[in-house]
Amino acid sequence: MLTFETIQAAAATLKGVVRVTPLLESELLNNRLGFRLLVKPECLQVTGSFKIRGAYTKIASLSAEERQCGVVAFSSGNHAQGVAAAASAMGVKATIIMPEDAPATKLRNTAALGAEVITYNRHTGDRAKIARDLAEQTGAVLAPPYDDYAVMAGQGTVGLEIADQLDAAGLGADAVYCPVGGGGLIAGLATALETRLPKTAIYAAEPVNFEDTQRSLQAGKRVGNETGHASICDSIVTQIPGELTFPINRRLLSGGRAVTEAEVLAAIRILMDDLKIVAEPGGAVAVAAAVQDAPALAGKTVVAVVSGGNADLGWLTRTPGQTGKGASGV
Repeated sequence: MLTFETIQAAAATLKGVVRVTPLLESELLNNRLGFRLLVKPECLQVTGSFKIRGAYTKIASLSAEERQCGVVAFSSGNHAQGVAAAASAMGVKATIIMPEDAPATKLRNTAALGAEVITYNRHTGDRAKIARDLAEQTGAVLAPPYDDYAVMAGQGTVGLEIADQLDAAGLGADAVYCPVGGGGLIAGLATALETRLPKTAIYAAEPVNFEDTQRSLQAGKRVGNETGHASICDSIVTQIPGELTFPINRRLLSGGRAVTEAEVLAAIRILMDDLKIVAEPGGAVAVAAAVQDAPALAGKTVVAVVSGGNADLGWLTRTPGQTGKGASGV
C-alpha cells in the first residue's frame, strides 16, 4: 500500500540520486496574478521530469533475481526516460514500448540512456498488452508508469520536498495544483501532504477532453475519456484514471481543473518569461489551472508543480489546435 512511511522510505532510497528541485517565484508575476505562486520545477529534474523518482524507487525495490531478468515499461517518453536512466544506474536491462510518433527528443534520449526501444502505432496498438506479453515471454518485470505503489511512493517525494521547502521559508500553502495523467504523481504527493499539510487543498490539472480524473471525482467512480480527441499535452493524456491511483485520489483531492490548449501555451510562455524555465505542454497544465483560478485565489499562496520539460520547442510557435497527437499516457 501507499503510506507516508513508504514515501519516506522512497526519499531515503532517492537521496543522492534525484535533484531536490526548488520552489521558484516571481514578484512581478505574483503582482499580475494577485496571489503568490510558487512553482515546483520538476522540469529541472534528472531526465527532465519527475518520473525518475518513481522509476528508480520501483527498480530499487526488486530482488537481485528480478533485476537479472530486466524490466519492461510503456510510455510516451517521460516514464521511458526515467526507467531507462534508473535501470542503467543499477545495471538492469530495460525495454521500453513507445509510440512511433512520440516526440523525437524522448525517443532519442530513451535509447541514449541505454534502453531498447520498441515502437508501436498508438492508433492501432495496445502498448500495455505489448509490454505485458513481452514481460511474460522474457520473464522481465513490468514497471508501470503510475499504477504501482512503489512508483507512487517515489513520486510522492515531490510532496515531501514541497512541505520541507515551505517549512524552511516559514510558509503554508492554501492549495497545490498538480498535472495528472494516470494519477500516480498526485496520489503520492497528496499522500505525503495529508500528513505534512493536511489543510492544503489539492487539485488535479488536466487538458480539456482528457479531464478523466476531474469527471471521475465528480462521478465517484472511474470514468473514461471519449475517443476521437487530441491534445498537445502528450505526456499526460490517458484514457481513464488508474485502478490503484483513483481510490487514493478520490479520498484526498479537492477537485479537478481542465485547461484549454490556449491556456497551456500561455502558461508555457509565463514560465519561460517570468521564471526562465522550459515546460512541456503536459508539464504546464497546473500553472495554467492556477492562472485560470486567479480570481478565487486572490491573496492566497499556491504551489503549482511543473511535471516535465522535455519539450519539442516547436510547441512554442504553434497555435491552439495544431496537433496530431492522441491519447498516449505517460
